[in-house]
Amino acid sequence: MSDRKKETQGAGSLTANTPTRFSRRRLLKLSGAAALGGILGGPGALAGGRAWAAAPAAKAAPEMSRHFSACDMCFNKCGLIARVRDGVVRKLDPNPRYLKSRGMLCARGNAGIRQLYDPNRLKYPLLRKGARGEGKWQRLSWEQALDLAAEKLGKLAKEYSPCGTVFNAGTDTQSVFVHRFAEAYGSYNVISHESNCLISRNRAFLDTFGVVPIPDTLNCKYIIMAGANRFEALVTPDSIDIVTAMERGCKLVVLDPRFTKTAALAHEYHAIKPGTDMAFFLALAQVLIAEELYDREFVAQRTHGFDKLAKHLRPYSPEWAEKECEIPAADIKRMARELAAAAPAAMVYPGRRSSDYEDSSQIRRSMAIVNALLGNWDQKGGLTLPRAIKTGSIGFTAPFYDNNPEDRVDAGRAQMMFPEEGSFKHTRDAVLEGKPYPVKGWFNYKTNPMQTGANRKKTMEMFSKLEFSVCVDILMSDTAWVSDLVLPAPTYLERQDPVSSFQGSSACSGIVMRDPVVEPMFESRPVFWIVKELAGRLGLGEYFDFTIEDYRRAQLKDLPQVAKALKEEGVYNDVSPTHGQHQGKDFRTRSTKVELYVDRYLEHGVDPMPVYHAPKPVPAGKYRMVVGRNAYISQSSSTNNVLLCELEQENSLWMHPQEAAKLGLAQGDKVLVTSPVGSQTIKARITEETRPDTVYMDSGFGVISKALENVYGKGACLAELLEDRADAVTGNMAMHETLVSVSKA
Repeated sequence: MSDRKKETQGAGSLTANTPTRFSRRRLLKLSGAAALGGILGGPGALAGGRAWAAAPAAKAAPEMSRHFSACDMCFNKCGLIARVRDGVVRKLDPNPRYLKSRGMLCARGNAGIRQLYDPNRLKYPLLRKGARGEGKWQRLSWEQALDLAAEKLGKLAKEYSPCGTVFNAGTDTQSVFVHRFAEAYGSYNVISHESNCLISRNRAFLDTFGVVPIPDTLNCKYIIMAGANRFEALVTPDSIDIVTAMERGCKLVVLDPRFTKTAALAHEYHAIKPGTDMAFFLALAQVLIAEELYDREFVAQRTHGFDKLAKHLRPYSPEWAEKECEIPAADIKRMARELAAAAPAAMVYPGRRSSDYEDSSQIRRSMAIVNALLGNWDQKGGLTLPRAIKTGSIGFTAPFYDNNPEDRVDAGRAQMMFPEEGSFKHTRDAVLEGKPYPVKGWFNYKTNPMQTGANRKKTMEMFSKLEFSVCVDILMSDTAWVSDLVLPAPTYLERQDPVSSFQGSSACSGIVMRDPVVEPMFESRPVFWIVKELAGRLGLGEYFDFTIEDYRRAQLKDLPQVAKALKEEGVYNDVSPTHGQHQGKDFRTRSTKVELYVDRYLEHGVDPMPVYHAPKPVPAGKYRMVVGRNAYISQSSSTNNVLLCELEQENSLWMHPQEAAKLGLAQGDKVLVTSPVGSQTIKARITEETRPDTVYMDSGFGVISKALENVYGKGACLAELLEDRADAVTGNMAMHETLVSVSKA
């Protein structure tokens, strides 16, 4: 029997298929013998190849306790039940009462147990010593770390104003406290991860419907999905509900340059030419109007600008679109007719992955307009009104700082940027330029711009211009690796969080919360505690004069039924009707109607209707890089997870056989990929699952942090290759604008 088999045998489900580096000896060193015995199976298991000297008599296993929680391995927050014995999490099960996730838990969700017991976790505060990125650190006590951070933040506010520090927070239930701290501190330079991937979608649908609608995929009969990859880039419950809808007869049409798993399971797939989605949807809208297939009653009563739209669309015929997007005109006409026949239970899916092109907001506007013409608003199987449950809060009035500038540092760099979201791309540019004012501080929580922001060299250069940067995270991410002060955060299984509202499509809306499932490991501290301690040191303690329990009570003050449900079932589900809730009500737009023509855009220099501009041709020997996700990588936060590593140990470059043959490439050959901003070496995956003019690679690899032992030295970094272009309207990162060359390495 091999040493590998010896090590895993008898160790229980948690050790099956685990790389050797995650051995008992390794965990014994890092996590302590008491926890180890529980994690890996008990006294009879082998430790580093050696049996225990004596095995005690068998005893009855103590009862497992069960604890409600919500997953945090991605933004979905699916409900789960943690099974705990002897203070150790043994298993994660889906919560059957959690309607949003349909009683399911994906691969990432199941791997949450390995995030908790990852030996690469940050264990105590660390101060950078030596050159940035060199990997030399000094261990600090929490008292030392907080005193240092408060001293630096106070100095930055005095010398550069509070706006001289940027606060960057990821999608997390405790991010609200980072925002609160930033406001009390006085900085309105707060940005989110969504400025890399989502805000152009939000802008387009918000400006059309007055809200960002929720798709009722479960009851839909016809879905066109452009770019979104719901069977890999999972969104609950949409990913599950689309499968159910298809079993009931719903037709799914996928447009994507890649043959994704969603495309593989769709009824119809078109390898659309990158950058031409708008051409397709404008032609679709033209057919709906020209053949009078649109919902005439809805359009007449509830939309604004139809006559202008009809005139605007005349040149955008299916025959014209065929030349642009390479989808036959006959198919475009057929799909328009099929959509109309299924309406109002039909939709163009308003999904994520909108970080595409410099006109992404207008591409998404063309998709929103088709939905409006179908009359699917507030209809079963169409687009529905958001139903978020409003919770209370502990309010406060932020102090005024007379040394602050007039506006955000990235103001004016996009035509209609959301000030509450900002733009990572434009903020980074402003920091590098020192204009309109200097920014010298950066507070980062649970987001990893060194891996998620296009043009990694620029991000590194930005960090080099800062005087002080703090990173609060669970692992030593690439962003933590280049920061000045790194603070260890607990995983979601060790944390007490405020309650959080969620949207669950046709399933429900609801509320969830987290309590610690096990005691926090090492010296990890939640960001709420960190900013509260910093606030006290900076004379801002009055803004955090409460506990999480106090905050929860304020949130649920007027919702007594919620607290009871959270205690008994781990979730509160609101299953009120999803459609028919907006009849007779105005839309939250200037015209109070669905705006096919947005007059307000003219004031900002934006076209009031989508105007198509063909993408620049891809020269011979060049390829357009497209981005995407699979079902087990959450941006870059899960590639080091020992369980998920087994599903993908490194990324590869997808390339069409026709192009690979021109370069003399064989399957698995190493290739050099070069863009205007960087180059990376990666193995080739030769496949017909991508267009000949397009290449693709997963994100989250090619890390610079040597502390990520499972992934360091593997694959290539997508952020190193992507140019940092932006959507003109919102500042959303435009990640599909990069052309690369490929050669044999």
